[in-house]
Amino acid sequence: MTVNLATRIGSVELPNPVMTASGTAGHSTELARHLDLASLGAVVTKSLHINPWAGNPAPRVHATAAGMINSVGLQGPGVQAWLDQELPALEATGARVVASIWGRTVEEFTQAAQVLAAAPPSVVAVEVNTSCPNLEDRTNLFAHSTEATSAVVAAAVAATGRPCWAKLSPNTPLLPDVADAAAQAGAQAVTVANTLLGMAIDPETRRPRLGAGRGGLSGPAIRPIAVRAVYDTFAVHPDLPIIGVGGIATGEDAVEFLLAGASAIQVGTATFANPRATQNVLNELTKWCTAHDINHLSELTGAAHD
Repeated sequence: MTVNLATRIGSVELPNPVMTASGTAGHSTELARHLDLASLGAVVTKSLHINPWAGNPAPRVHATAAGMINSVGLQGPGVQAWLDQELPALEATGARVVASIWGRTVEEFTQAAQVLAAAPPSVVAVEVNTSCPNLEDRTNLFAHSTEATSAVVAAAVAATGRPCWAKLSPNTPLLPDVADAAAQAGAQAVTVANTLLGMAIDPETRRPRLGAGRGGLSGPAIRPIAVRAVYDTFAVHPDLPIIGVGGIATGEDAVEFLLAGASAIQVGTATFANPRATQNVLNELTKWCTAHDINHLSELTGAAHD
């Protein structure tokens, strides 16, 4: 039996639901020597600002008991430099590309989206990162407010002229409401969810282990939280495509997110331990579907709600 893993995210058709997660696969072909990037549903870039961005001071990453905490701080070359210097090599692999963007203001999101309007067709969508916790003002995440999310997404949709997905935060009880605001503003899908606010302190030095102090927790420890976030969002918005992300490391993990309501998933932290993790998840998902007589991916999406 051949399993049909094709999925549709708004107007974007993907051959399968498995993608890299923003911030974990670099800006270009960093993973190309480990796997065939064209075999994935899409490659999601590390978030890009309109300008080059240095990121946070080292150390930036610290391993935890079930994942890691990071405060990289969105280091990147800027959108135009990425288009000129990084995208061509990624495009040459045959990969479908989702460009992630971020900003501190609506205007910065608008500027980044405007530059991406000239991107080639290989950039199939723009993921609007409204929820990164690794900024100086963590109390002002756009994804914690329906009004702010709506403003950012609407601006990005109008500026880029291509499909936009909104990456949301699990750090708010308003997640389903924020997802609705994103959809009403023009987002064709929501990515649920980003890292959890976290921190690690060294008992010997009595100082934070990360250079920026606070950071974002990711990996298997947050998977149950992310699954619930997807489940709750789907329960309120069953017609809104959801991309599930948070601690996925196996094909069975991916199935759990699909059952909760996701139409696609992203693999992130697992890539740091195994650069082939995304490919492995795709292979294991295919085998799981075959073993369970699943003919089409749509049979799984939201099935836990039946």
